[in-house]
Amino acid sequence: MDYKPTMQCVWFRTDLRVADNPALSAAIANQAPTVAIFIASESQWQRHNKASIQIDLIKRRLLELEKELSLLNIPLLVLSCPWFKDVAPQLHALCKDFDISHLFANKEYEADELSRDADVVTQLSDVQCAFYDAKCAVQVGKVLNKTHQPYKVFTPFKKAWREYFYQHFPTIEQVTASVELSATQLRSLKRYHDPKFTRSITNESKAWSVSNKTILNAMRQFCREKSQQYNDQRDYPAIEGTSQLSPYLAIGAISAKQCILRLHLEANNQLTQGQEIWLDELIWREFYTHLLHFYPLLSKNHAFLSFDKYIQWNNDHEKFEQWCKGETGFPIVDAAMKQLNNTGWMHNRLRMITASFLVKDLHINWRWGERYFMSKLIDGDFASNNGGWQWCASVGCDSTPYFRIFNPTTQSERFDNKGVFIKHWLPELTTLTGKLLHHPNSKPLFKPDNYVEPIIEHAIQRLKTLDIYKHAKAQDIVS
Repeated sequence: MDYKPTMQCVWFRTDLRVADNPALSAAIANQAPTVAIFIASESQWQRHNKASIQIDLIKRRLLELEKELSLLNIPLLVLSCPWFKDVAPQLHALCKDFDISHLFANKEYEADELSRDADVVTQLSDVQCAFYDAKCAVQVGKVLNKTHQPYKVFTPFKKAWREYFYQHFPTIEQVTASVELSATQLRSLKRYHDPKFTRSITNESKAWSVSNKTILNAMRQFCREKSQQYNDQRDYPAIEGTSQLSPYLAIGAISAKQCILRLHLEANNQLTQGQEIWLDELIWREFYTHLLHFYPLLSKNHAFLSFDKYIQWNNDHEKFEQWCKGETGFPIVDAAMKQLNNTGWMHNRLRMITASFLVKDLHINWRWGERYFMSKLIDGDFASNNGGWQWCASVGCDSTPYFRIFNPTTQSERFDNKGVFIKHWLPELTTLTGKLLHHPNSKPLFKPDNYVEPIIEHAIQRLKTLDIYKHAKAQDIVS
């Protein structure tokens, strides 16, 4: 009787790549026949407000990943488990049926995902489960202050992060082929595969390539050609001055480490000001992921700062719908929301403007905006989205002061002065120029056709915001 090598499994999650994938590399190094799996939990995703455009991107990327893994002698199976609670029993059955001895995966840091993984480890008691750090360029938990506590302010975190990164300057190992599965094993595994998931592609995300070669070329091109001007161009939505790599970082088609190493390679380790600022943006992503690890309540609708519970939100449903649809009467806000609704992506400067408007002009709970963004964004990443919304609402870790309130009109005049971005998304304002473009109802009797009147007066709402926050902070102190 022929010897049958023990099989092992690599579980792909938000790490849909072959390069710089610690779980995959560890499995291949273990020198046993390997099967890769991806588990679609669509009911759970719906509860987590995962955007349909991101799910479509994942489906399309999985088809490419399947090809890439096949070159390494690793088949990819897609399993369907509607809820996270269904995952452990399904994996237990798979491991039992195929005598799987090892399970390799990369860590996820959100509360529900951690609970799911704990259940898997418990139920797969006869399987060696190993989890690796793959999301961050510096492993979560490695950047601590002198008292071995996590940093709560970004600037010292960034300094410590940089020091650690350069002291342990990483490399990316070449991926080799795995031991092949037998033909019998391959045939038997197919009964676990759910082809309906990837067959239901809608191409909603078709504007974003899922080819590994194209993604890597986009990263290389940005690092080589545009990153040096990042500091000058990143705030202007009419200019393609950002990397637009965030959808790929969100699903793990590329890693932060790959981006950072490529940046240094193109700069010959002499980063310009623009490149330093882009690196800072990547470190912000790491900062929010590190916070999620140390403060799990952030995954459970809790703000970092305690005075949040005393803020008296207005939560006007009608005004929230107007904000969602881009019908507020403030062109920069409306154009940004239409960009989001139509493309699944929004320029970073506009994310700050629209978030500030929702929270500090409409006095609507930041959690409403956080959920809406996640339901629309192709680059939705819980840690970054949650951190960004808490930053704008002034209730997060190292967030903007509560008295910093974006004026949508002055922001519009500064960052889209000629209205190139606004007119693209609001063609009804095409004929307007100057101040009328940025605040088209500023003249008492002037109202553009087919454009709504402003739903609030910014100056009045600004004063209300200051009172609301001062009151909440005072209550927090005496409580």
